This record gives sequence, structure tokens and C-alpha cells, in this order.
Amino acid sequence: MKEDTIAKIKEETAGWEYMKNLPEEWHGFKLHRETVIGKNKYDLYAYVNEDWHKRAIVYFHEETREYKVRLKIGLIEFARIEFITGKLSVFEELLNSQFEQLLMDMAEFNPATLSSIVVDKNLPDWQYGRELPVENEGFELFIKPAEPVKINNGSYIVIDYVNFALESSFTVYYNIYRDEFFAEARIWNIPDVNYDFDSNDLRELEEKLRTRMPARLQQVRQWAEEQKDEVHYDSN
Repeated sequence: MKEDTIAKIKEETAGWEYMKNLPEEWHGFKLHRETVIGKNKYDLYAYVNEDWHKRAIVYFHEETREYKVRLKIGLIEFARIEFITGKLSVFEELLNSQFEQLLMDMAEFNPATLSSIVVDKNLPDWQYGRELPVENEGFELFIKPAEPVKINNGSYIVIDYVNFALESSFTVYYNIYRDEFFAEARIWNIPDVNYDFDSNDLRELEEKLRTRMPARLQQVRQWAEEQKDEVHYDSN
């Protein structure tokens, strides 16, 4: 991040009363005040629950010159578009009006976050989804179809099997604009995409999950375990 950008953010937020008065704990999340400066992000603070594998980060994005909020749920990280603004004063208004509800929705599933399209798709009552095993080929069921998570661009996380020790996962999404299900794996948090699970409806998706998901989970775990030593070596 450029030095002039860092200086600008420090100057703008130095006397920011909103940030000074934040609660240390809020709806199960603990406040982390440490600033983190990355390649193009300046993290001002975050609300974190390590046990839930969830965090909400308030930051400045150098590339777009805007203040934003991004969420990390499991291994998946994304910005919430309703908080994006270039002015700190407007950002504060957005945080005041919406941030607490955001934390509440992360702490406990809120059916109001679901589009009527998702409800009409019968995802919350999908019988196969309700019968998914909690543990599957070394992965835990982190997000289930009865409680899908809204992300960006009209997509919802429908199923998320995660191995946090290997930082690897298998995730099924539904996009309301394309009316399509699709899947993505992550191996040490690096996306690995194929099109084997692309489906137009739940019946087709269920058939593909029954026949292909076990092998895909085994494959992802095997690849992650094979790369484990290499990943740890690079991190050191």
C-alpha cells in the first residue's frame, strides 16, 4: 500500500469517535483493534469469533479508494456491497444503521436474509440437504442448505464442507440470476473449479452430489495432504 494512502487513512480516522466507542464484545464477537496493512487493504478493526470461524472486517480498499466491510465465513471472504462508500462520514452512518444487524445475522441464522427466489427453490426444506452427514470424508458440514449464506452477485452458499486444519473445502453455491447451482473446492484456500456439479434444479444437484461428492471430497483432502509440507515450508 502506498505511503500517501496510509497517511490519508491515519489522518481521517485519528479522531474517529465511532471507532473509539465500539463495544469490546458484540453479539458473540470480540473486537480486534489491531490495524493490518496489506498490499491494497488497510484493516481498521475487526469483530472476530474464532470458534465460529467468522469475522467482520472494517477496512479501506486502496484500489477503489473506498471504505468497506468484508466478511470471512469459514474460508470464504467477500465484501458487503451495502457498506461501500468513499466518505468516512457516510461510512459511519452505514455502520450505525446496519453493522449490528450484520453481526446478529452472522451469530444466528436469519431467514429474512433469504431471497424469495431461494425460498421458492425449496432450499430450506430440501430433504436431502437435511440428511447430509455432519462429518464427510474428513470434512465438517459448516454451512447447510437449511441455512444458506448470502454472499455477492446474487449467490448463496448452500453447502460448505470444510477441513479447517487443511484450510480446504468443498462448497456448493446457488445463483439467483442464473438460476443455477455450481460448486468450487479450495485446497489450502486456493480455489479449484470444475463443472461436475453444475445443475439447474435440486433434483439434478442431488443426483450429482450422491454420485460425485464423496470422490471429490477424497480428492480435495488427498491433494491438500500432499501439499501440506510444501505450504508449511513456504509459510516459514
